[in-house]
Amino acid sequence: MSKTFSCSVLAPMLMTVWATAAPAQELPTSQPQVLVIYREQIKLGHDAAHLKTESGWPEAFAEADSPDYYLAMASMTGPSEVWFAQPWDSYAAWGYATERDQGNPRLTAALERQSMADAEHLDGSSIIEAVAVPDMSHGDFPDLNMARFWQVTTLRIRPGHEAQLAETFDVYKTAASRAEPNARWRVYRVTNGMPGGTFLIYSSVESFGQFDDMMAGGEAIGAAMTPEEGEMMQKFSAEALLSAISNRFRLDPDMSYVSDETKATDPDFWKINR
Repeated sequence: MSKTFSCSVLAPMLMTVWATAAPAQELPTSQPQVLVIYREQIKLGHDAAHLKTESGWPEAFAEADSPDYYLAMASMTGPSEVWFAQPWDSYAAWGYATERDQGNPRLTAALERQSMADAEHLDGSSIIEAVAVPDMSHGDFPDLNMARFWQVTTLRIRPGHEAQLAETFDVYKTAASRAEPNARWRVYRVTNGMPGGTFLIYSSVESFGQFDDMMAGGEAIGAAMTPEEGEMMQKFSAEALLSAISNRFRLDPDMSYVSDETKATDPDFWKINR
């Protein structure tokens, strides 16, 4: 924040992510150019305590009238983590916001207090920077006011295989267009904070049960592939793919920072629970 493949591999990667937010705008409606993820690893048994301290961050930003909104995604599978994702039009926009926040002594003091309190509940943290890859992304952008759950796939490929990855996504997108018209996902290439050759693929649903539909869609896409397309997918998995790890996350309203207008779209969900 200015807290400033085979078919079986690609099938769970149907994803959507929020888009660029200009100052004083609501949640974005198209894919952002830059995505910054603040990743926190929570100590065992400290989830409730971490939630209590972390909810102080949105309060500090709201008091400062910050226009830089972010969403908090708490892990449901994999390690106990929270990913705070914030979109930007550019690195220049991110830099401007950082300088603005650093020039606010009251906000700076509040964030320093929050950081100290937060540290007691963390095993570690990191910052990930990623840039959009529109040519690999697919489908309509979702209504983020309604998104409640995400699946995020962390994909790593061997050095020098970026062109093969792009070709593989072209094949998968073609099959998706034939078999699953509602398929949609967003792809980001990690530029800093993770090993080279890492890509993040995001998808979202409005209710947890819709993951059933996502899985069925992935199977339909695989079944719609021609033998030649299936062979290309297998070749990618054998030659270029190092790993693909998918995890699910839920949107946490207490730890997210959004506008009053966004909260008004679903007051019951955005009611503070602490």
